[in-house]
Amino acid sequence: GYFVGESFPSPFGITGPANDQLQQMPLPAFILLSTAIAATELNRARIGWVEPDFGNWSKTLWKLREGYYPGDIGFDPLGFKP
Repeated sequence: GYFVGESFPSPFGITGPANDQLQQMPLPAFILLSTAIAATELNRARIGWVEPDFGNWSKTLWKLREGYYPGDIGFDPLGFKP
């Protein structure tokens, strides 16, 4: 974060304000980070949303699955889920 990230050295030798640190990441690390975020978001979308029916897209395009609680992807090892 802003307080810790600017005070301590990072694994890649990134320095300066937190707003500029992402641009200083080495390209392979940035690609790995971007791929991990994309895979996680695609998995969350697959779990939470109904597959669109292109014949009747206006009713299924933005519809959440029945019983889906936003953010619940089935991983709660400590039992914090309400």
